[in-house]
Amino acid sequence: MGRDLTALFDPGSVAVVGASDDPAKYGHAVASQALRAPDRRPVHLVNRRGGTVLGRTAAPSLAAIGEPVELVVISVPGAGFEAAVDDALACGAKAIVGITAGFAEAGPAGLARQRAVAARVQAAGAVLVGPNCLGIADNTTELYLASDRFAPGGVALLSQSGNLALELQLRGAPHGLGFSRFVSLGNQADVTLVDLVEDCARHEATSAIAVYAEDFGDGRAFARAATAAGKPVVLLTAGRGTASARSAQSHTGALTTSADVVAAACRDAGVELVHTPREMTVVLAALSAGPRTSGRRTAVFTDGGGHGAIAADAAEDAGLDVPELGARARERLRAVLWEQSAVGNPVDLAGMGEQNPLSYADTVAELLAADEVDAVLMTGYFGGYAASHGGLGGGSAGGSVLAQGEQQAARAIVTHLAAAPKPLVVQSMYPQSPSCRVLAGAGVPVFAATEDAARALAAMTARGTAGRPGLPALPAPAAPLRDTGYHGVRALLDSAGVPFPPAREITDEAGLLAAAAEFEGPYVLKALHLLHKSDAGGVALRLAGRDELLAAYREMHARLGASSYSVEAMADLTDGIELIVGVNRDPRFGPVALVGLGGVLTETLRDVAFALAPVPVRRAEELLRGLRTAALLAGVRGRPAVDVAAAAAVVERITTVAAAHPEIAELEVNPLLVRPDGAVALDARAVLL
Repeated sequence: MGRDLTALFDPGSVAVVGASDDPAKYGHAVASQALRAPDRRPVHLVNRRGGTVLGRTAAPSLAAIGEPVELVVISVPGAGFEAAVDDALACGAKAIVGITAGFAEAGPAGLARQRAVAARVQAAGAVLVGPNCLGIADNTTELYLASDRFAPGGVALLSQSGNLALELQLRGAPHGLGFSRFVSLGNQADVTLVDLVEDCARHEATSAIAVYAEDFGDGRAFARAATAAGKPVVLLTAGRGTASARSAQSHTGALTTSADVVAAACRDAGVELVHTPREMTVVLAALSAGPRTSGRRTAVFTDGGGHGAIAADAAEDAGLDVPELGARARERLRAVLWEQSAVGNPVDLAGMGEQNPLSYADTVAELLAADEVDAVLMTGYFGGYAASHGGLGGGSAGGSVLAQGEQQAARAIVTHLAAAPKPLVVQSMYPQSPSCRVLAGAGVPVFAATEDAARALAAMTARGTAGRPGLPALPAPAAPLRDTGYHGVRALLDSAGVPFPPAREITDEAGLLAAAAEFEGPYVLKALHLLHKSDAGGVALRLAGRDELLAAYREMHARLGASSYSVEAMADLTDGIELIVGVNRDPRFGPVALVGLGGVLTETLRDVAFALAPVPVRRAEELLRGLRTAALLAGVRGRPAVDVAAAAAVVERITTVAAAHPEIAELEVNPLLVRPDGAVALDARAVLL
């Protein structure tokens, strides 16, 4: 059920420690907001000098209040924070909001202080938000303990940035977005992002959860909480760069950035990942609007060819499909449009709107009714007739007729949408026009930018967590891997059912000849204990017999002087595709899997996909078939298709092994050879933490 945060969001009484008449101090802003609802609960202002603050008598201490206080906001200089926390706990506080800064963000000494404070709060059975936060607000309980006002609505905003929270509410206002709750996360010394997501998921007045986070804490726990939330979670995060991949020792590590990890976690958890405050606003506006669907077949409807072409591109860039409409749909559209209208997709009125504004509504009705259409994106001039001619009664007589007709069309579109509810998003050059306001008032998202409309529609057609197998559970930890050498890693994977060609580790010519007697050629010779064997010239392939094997060994040993080598049976590469399968252990999200096109050009081609590990067979096959080069797996230019199911099964085994070994930082099989008749691992490596 998660932690009980009732005292945080609906306390029986509140005290603001550090309340001030000085507008330059944060205690002034919080106290001013707290007094907006003086009749909902007792609000006490505390200032060590006593006197009055904001025209009210201020207590010199919490003890001087003379009665218990359930929630205490502390906004005092850092040196006095611990004493203020102790005073709050002594007066019975069950929740504390720490505005004061100078703790974990200030270095090791501050972190130690923060941990000690959190331990005292937890021992007392209380909860702490912060420190180093900017307060909280709950519009549903009239709790106002942040410096800014938040318009009421259904979005719970959990943010590590006060300025971004302000920007989001400013951007959201034109779309009618409001907020049920706001929490400034601060340092998350006690109450974490996960705790808050879980609580907001239970909060009936919250319809969507918006998160700006730089520190996820336990990222996998966040993903689990988002998956279980039962309502949309939208994430904006920073630090998506490539710096974390620079020190990696394997291809897997070098190819895995922070952005890849977060994106994989969001895909698996059904979280909407956004990259800017504007995009977050667009997605939230879409999610608070009309019906959603899991289908992505989109009809683009326009009154101008240019707008239609641009919108079709934007829709596909957003991950939507824009297929050509079938004969039945085209026939029905022909019945309501004139001859020059295009009905293939995009559907283009080609000027008919000026002759008959209701043609907008007629077309939308047909598209909503078509079984082959999951969603509709309407783009172009709609709204311009009413805007250009002053709405009802404005402008010329002809303009007034068009304006009235357009608004009548808007009302008709609303009626059609109610009869056949599917996602409908509108892009208009005149988004604030009376006609567009009719649509927006009925819950149809309206945007000025085509790319915003496409992104909104993508959010409304997102599959979310419906039909997903859920986040993979981590297996129980296995006995730690001791032998990280090539053959030790092979043995670990072999015990999990990962197939390899026969091989033997050797250190001299006698061992080499003994290995050659154990299995037939052709052979492969590998120099071991090299970071990238192929790059160093430490791999010799297609050695037909013992003589070729011995000659290759002598040449390689003279050049590299490796301490040991591996003699292996050469796999049949005919009609095979080389893949890479790896797992990188992320400090926030745990084991993260990578699959993609493998071999020596892995880092050059960068055709890879990511998921939280372990990866079930079904998900592994989805990842493989989603690669840019997936057509190779199905067979091209006369080549047969390879056994993707066998490859997916091996992916599951490799990623499960890695997930069961928390001591392994990077585990990689490259290449994994996939042929029409199965899959076999040709090389493996592991790097310990």
